[in-house]
Amino acid sequence: MPSHIAIILDGNRRYAKKAGINPLEGHTHGAKKAGELLGWMRELGIKQATLYVLSTENLKRTPIEVKTLMDIFRHYLSDALKDERITENKARIRFVGQLELLPPDILQGMAELMDKTKRFSDFKINFAIAYGGKAEIANAARILAEKAKAGTISPADIDESLFSSHLYIQDEPDLMIRPGGEKRLSNFLLWQLAYSELIFLDKLWPEITKQDIIDCIAEFDRRERRIGK
Repeated sequence: MPSHIAIILDGNRRYAKKAGINPLEGHTHGAKKAGELLGWMRELGIKQATLYVLSTENLKRTPIEVKTLMDIFRHYLSDALKDERITENKARIRFVGQLELLPPDILQGMAELMDKTKRFSDFKINFAIAYGGKAEIANAARILAEKAKAGTISPADIDESLFSSHLYIQDEPDLMIRPGGEKRLSNFLLWQLAYSELIFLDKLWPEITKQDIIDCIAEFDRRERRIGK
């Protein structure tokens, strides 16, 4: 059983086109599916989930699409702050990425939810929002360079372990799942996925079912993980 699963939520707009609905409604279906996914993972005993929700490139889409995404975030943040299931499941929620690019009210909601759940550890949920893997690595390098310049560390101290500790997400996923038919990482967890098992699905994100996740876990179980050995 993988302890940590990462998922790229891909295919919302194509799902809307396929279903013959407004393209922007695809994001609403995708957000609903993300809520279902977290419930499935909890039931299956997964300890940590990292969801690639919004890339920095996504913020360059049309103003109406970006506004739709922000409104969805506001809605789900408001619901999450009142959802007692988060407390019952002892779920710790974190948002990672260049969060300063997001509207102030969304940042405030995120901060409140992270503070409310920071004492929990049974189920960790990371939402990668306004996120880019290259930017995450560059940010860690910048922090370490500043520490070396200040004399708090020596350049000789910098190894993989120290570098990892300065990333947004330190835990490496056992399994990465990408629905939507594309077979690439799209700037997601470039450091952390070095030895992860990768599964690509043709189904679009809003079409994913609990059985699909179970099948991915079964495929993970069948693979031999040598971690370079």
